[in-house]
Amino acid sequence: MNIIYIMGKSSSGKDTIFNIIKNKLKVNTYIMYTTRPIREGEVPGETYNYISDKEMQEYVEGKNKNKLIESRTYQTIHGPWTYATIADEQFNTQEDLIMLGTLESYNKVKEYFKDKVIPIYIEVEDGIRLERALKREKEQKEPKYTELCRRFLADSKDFSEENIKNAGIEKRFQNIELHRCIDEIIEYVNKQEK
Repeated sequence: MNIIYIMGKSSSGKDTIFNIIKNKLKVNTYIMYTTRPIREGEVPGETYNYISDKEMQEYVEGKNKNKLIESRTYQTIHGPWTYATIADEQFNTQEDLIMLGTLESYNKVKEYFKDKVIPIYIEVEDGIRLERALKREKEQKEPKYTELCRRFLADSKDFSEENIKNAGIEKRFQNIELHRCIDEIIEYVNKQEK
């Protein structure tokens, strides 16, 4: 099993790319866990596994049968939101798996699974990302513009050039023209698996 790990700053198009690639490559999908509230249009068990703060704490403390690989808590303007990768039944497969996350979570997953992880780092110019983020937030029933700004600024630190280099990521995929980006990713993944 290889893990195709898609990451990028917020509004880089990684969710769209993730959803297209998982179908084109016919791979299994890993659904991350989170304590954040569900957004309009999201589906539990498809977008995230939504769990309570108490359930997340049980994973952190090792009280659950499944092992916590990594977790991150963000201090949002709405309170703390935690995201986690948990070694559950989703990893019990011989098929390749596709995941979506942050650079920080990628590093922990790579540490856990060693050389089985193929990094896919999506890039988009910051102005385009900000336009996309604002458009998406406007579509929400209760837009959270302050949180959008916090996320956008945090990405600059989280995905700094130094952090990207330290993660060993050499190949980047520019999401300027979606279908071209997807074709490049599929070609890259196929070469990595040989």
